[in-house]
Amino acid sequence: QVQLVESGGGLVQAGGSLRLSCAASGRTFARYTMGWFRQAPGKEREFLAAISWSGGRTFYADSVKGRFFISRVNAKNTVYLQMDSLKPEDTAVYYCAATDVDSRTSHEYDYWGQGTQVTVSS
Repeated sequence: QVQLVESGGGLVQAGGSLRLSCAASGRTFARYTMGWFRQAPGKEREFLAAISWSGGRTFYADSVKGRFFISRVNAKNTVYLQMDSLKPEDTAVYYCAATDVDSRTSHEYDYWGQGTQVTVSS
C-alpha cells in the first residue's frame, strides 16, 4: 500500500514556473514507477510524465516535453514535477500516481494522490 500526497500547486502567471512534489508513505516507494497526470474541468485525465523506479527511464507527453521535467529521490520517498514556461492551458488539477509497470495509461496506475490545483493566469 502506498499513500501519496501532492503539494506545490498554486497560482502563477503565464511563462512562470512551479515545482510540484509528491510525498509517498511506505517502504516500497522505490519499487514503483511514478507518474504525473492532470485533469482540467470537462476534460479527461491526461498523462504528463512518468519515471521508472530507478529514475533511469523517463517518459513525457508531447504536450509538455521540453517544459516539464520529472525526477525522484527514493531516499526521500518523493517525486517531483518541475514545470517551466507555463501556459494558461496548463491550468488543471495535478495528480501523482504509482504503478508496477512503465505506463502512460491512467488505468494501469494503482495508487493516486488527492491532487493539487495549478492555475496559470494570462
